[in-house]
Amino acid sequence: MFKNIYYFIKEALSVEQCNKIIELGLSKIEEKASTFGDRDTASLNTQSKQNNLTIEEMLKQGIDVEKSVIRDSQVSWIDENWVFDIINPLIDQANKEAGWNFDIDSWEDAQFTVYKEDGFYGWHSDGMGDEFAKYKPYIQGYTNVDMKKNGKLPHGYTQSPFLIGKVRKLSVTINLTDPNEYEGGNLMFDSGPHDKDRFRECVEGRPQGSMIIFPSSVYHCVTPVKSGKRTSLVNWRLGRPFK
Repeated sequence: MFKNIYYFIKEALSVEQCNKIIELGLSKIEEKASTFGDRDTASLNTQSKQNNLTIEEMLKQGIDVEKSVIRDSQVSWIDENWVFDIINPLIDQANKEAGWNFDIDSWEDAQFTVYKEDGFYGWHSDGMGDEFAKYKPYIQGYTNVDMKKNGKLPHGYTQSPFLIGKVRKLSVTINLTDPNEYEGGNLMFDSGPHDKDRFRECVEGRPQGSMIIFPSSVYHCVTPVKSGKRTSLVNWRLGRPFK
């Protein structure tokens, strides 16, 4: 396990920068909703919400982890260069100062996320960083997997030449909302059963504009929002698989 499972930068983004990203993210959600007529959500039903169970508890209960680790949120995707001009230097700083020093050379589009009351994201990791986690090329009409009905690529495939053969190594989440506007909705980490301080609720990330950076293989979740609404920006930095 890593010496530091996460690194935080308090108020890394200004209130003005946060509000500008919120405005951009919401405009893309509204555009998507008007085009496709639905929310981009992975929510299923009450029985499927396993956000309060650890992976071990789910396995003991015979729950299919891959199908049960779900979320209830609304998302849109941001690829504007000015956003990455702000966050990339801070991610590079964290990679060095946390002692990870991962070889990272590319990034995906940023995910803008809205968690309304009862919204959450169950326990999951963003990627294990090995050969099996590499992005594979998707070529329309040649790749032997079907595009999903909502127009999304199948999991693990990309049309970006910059991501082919790469894996997620660092994950980033930025709280865009004033913490006085919502309750709950905290990022939590699971450092594994051999750590006496296994579960850590990352309250450092609550101040508006604060950035949390962590290895993508670390299990994490977002606790349910008890009231109000929380918005965040999530991103991933990639590189060649670990050896």
